[in-house]
Amino acid sequence: MNNKTIRSKVTFLKKTTLAAGAILISGVISSNIHAANLKWAHVYEVGTPYNEAILWAAEEIKKQTDGRVTINAYPSSSLGKEVELNEALDFGTVDIIYSAESLPAQSYPPLKISAFPFVIRDYDHWKSYRDSDLFKEIANGYSQTTGNEATTLTYYGVRHVTSNIPINSPKDMEELKIRVPNSPLYLMFPKAVKANPTPLAFAEVYLALQQGLVDAQENPLPTIKFKKFYEVQKYITLTGHMTNSLVTIISNYTKNKMSEEDYSKLVAITKQAAIKASDEINTSELNLIQWFKDEGVIVNTVDREPFQNALKPYLIPEKNGFTQEQLDRLKAL
Repeated sequence: MNNKTIRSKVTFLKKTTLAAGAILISGVISSNIHAANLKWAHVYEVGTPYNEAILWAAEEIKKQTDGRVTINAYPSSSLGKEVELNEALDFGTVDIIYSAESLPAQSYPPLKISAFPFVIRDYDHWKSYRDSDLFKEIANGYSQTTGNEATTLTYYGVRHVTSNIPINSPKDMEELKIRVPNSPLYLMFPKAVKANPTPLAFAEVYLALQQGLVDAQENPLPTIKFKKFYEVQKYITLTGHMTNSLVTIISNYTKNKMSEEDYSKLVAITKQAAIKASDEINTSELNLIQWFKDEGVIVNTVDREPFQNALKPYLIPEKNGFTQEQLDRLKAL
């Protein structure tokens, strides 16, 4: 065998080896792209409809992707408080979160429009907004701004005040030290009724109420039950001053972990999960007034008009990050 033949064979072997290696590496990369183990984190308890919806979504995505994509739920602030979870999205250390509108709205203010006081009329109106072109436009604006994708809304409920004193009018709330989330949107109501708003992390509220560090708090009825606030508060006053949603947000990094087809399935499943949790929360909300009464809590129905009138000077869309046109479209749904 001459030198030319030997060199030819060596070259052929090198090319064959490189090609095989490239195919192997390509296969590994392809496998890594198409297989994803996702973290879905939030601050709510294990037994809530929010977490149950994640467990359903985990089964569904596993089934629809033949096991390529899996979801693990991280409830009860196990991966951080809500502010930290929003930050984690930007680093890709979590893949999906539930978040109150106010936090992602810091990046894109129109996202909080449905939480504007006394804007959402009822659950049907809220559903119309969730499914509307208006929400799609706002969600798209958020995604373009941050790179993360807001896929849908989950109904969180209508906010009411709990306290250890009776509240019949805005005057009864003057100087009342009331816990609210640390966001201008939530400060609006207590400031309007001349209460003393006290921002606290969600996980700290029960102990603060128990120890008298704050006198009151405000949340939807299902949350009051989930967090057991009724154990340390005597009254629930049905102010109904805000309707809240949780935004389901997928990290920008997550899209690169799976195929386009599997990602589309994930987005669709988050929307289905939101519908399931929302309907359950709404049903719970309707039934809880009697449940609280049976637990010995005094449930107080009030005339909401004086509370609405107190808020009127604050209800200026442009000062809250969205337009009058957007607000008019929401009201018209």
